[in-house]
Amino acid sequence: MTKILDLQNIELYYDHVYALRGVSIEVNEGETVALIGANGAGKSSILRAITGLRRIKSGQIEYKGEKINGLPPERLVEMGIAMVPEGRRVFPFMTVRDNLMMGAFTRHNKAEITQTLEMVLARFPRLKERYHQAAGTMSGGEQQMMVIGRALMAKPKLLLLDEPSLGVAPKLVQDIARSIVAINRDEKVSVLLVEQNSRMALSISERAYVLATGSVALAGKSKEMRDDARVQQLYLGGEL
Repeated sequence: MTKILDLQNIELYYDHVYALRGVSIEVNEGETVALIGANGAGKSSILRAITGLRRIKSGQIEYKGEKINGLPPERLVEMGIAMVPEGRRVFPFMTVRDNLMMGAFTRHNKAEITQTLEMVLARFPRLKERYHQAAGTMSGGEQQMMVIGRALMAKPKLLLLDEPSLGVAPKLVQDIARSIVAINRDEKVSVLLVEQNSRMALSISERAYVLATGSVALAGKSKEMRDDARVQQLYLGGEL
């Protein structure tokens, strides 16, 4: 399999406190990979390292075989990496349409942008219903669908998702999980999913890494992790 993302021995510090220590993970083309673990384990720090929001102290990050650590975030978007941040970060007074169009800021072909917009609205029918509504008036789950749609407007090859189920009603969590599966399958987008909801993350990913205190504690196939007694006890609330 061809690697689309490769992190090699990443070290990252906040001031003098380490957040990541010797972390190595990879995502293959067409794959969905989950990062699970407790709060403060370093999951979101990995995404910040990839996107250049935090400078790593050592190690290397490669995208499609090219070193990307040190590149500005907007360049990464142009290369095909899109990020859905934790906490949604919508533009509350702008319409759903305008929020979505913000995701296409690096693109210039209007016909292709329109085509992508139609795909996003077909993928998330609720957004079509609320197309001219102010984003801040929507529910948390609807806003989460919108920010995923906004990331898709960049036409990424790699989608980074930071806690997409956080603060979302259980029914809409299922909808969002199904949409991630469909985006990976239908749009051929590789996915790196950071999730506190380990049960959901392991159910929709091929492989997973368990983070603990800034290091990879466990790695393997998601199905095998779901059956692992240690993972069940620590992250799935007991047996499935």
